[in-house]
Amino acid sequence: MKSRSLIVAAIAALGVSGALADQDGAAAHSDRQKLIGAWHMVSMEEQGADGKVTHHTDRSGMLVYSADGHVSVQVMYPEAGSAEAANPAYAKGGYEASFGSFEVDEQAHTVTHHVQASLVRPLIGKDLPRVMQFSPEGYLTLRSAHPEEKWSVTWEHY
Repeated sequence: MKSRSLIVAAIAALGVSGALADQDGAAAHSDRQKLIGAWHMVSMEEQGADGKVTHHTDRSGMLVYSADGHVSVQVMYPEAGSAEAANPAYAKGGYEASFGSFEVDEQAHTVTHHVQASLVRPLIGKDLPRVMQFSPEGYLTLRSAHPEEKWSVTWEHY
């Protein structure tokens, strides 16, 4: 009888650990887990005032999401004045830089950056929601959740 109780207890323990492994496996595929790490910019797409889409690959950038909920982004534009012309709300002097924390909404497939510090001071304290999309090849595309901002950036893990 005692050995039967031990067997039942062992089977129950295996069931619990199996369920936990399944939960951990599912969490590893969450949008939040996919974000974690360092990314380099592949390209940026913007829609001009004329409605035409332009692709920029002459910019370089780095985006980092930490497991403990922090984010940092830096983008270098090819010329100092081009940043202000292209993206005055985010860049200054040919450079874009900010850091803070982030939250993921798994249902909406969005990540919101809570800006703690930025080269462009009016961004400090703002929440910047981004729609995210992961490609089967492992690319991450972010675009503003604000419809008036017509840009997207594609990133690849280092």
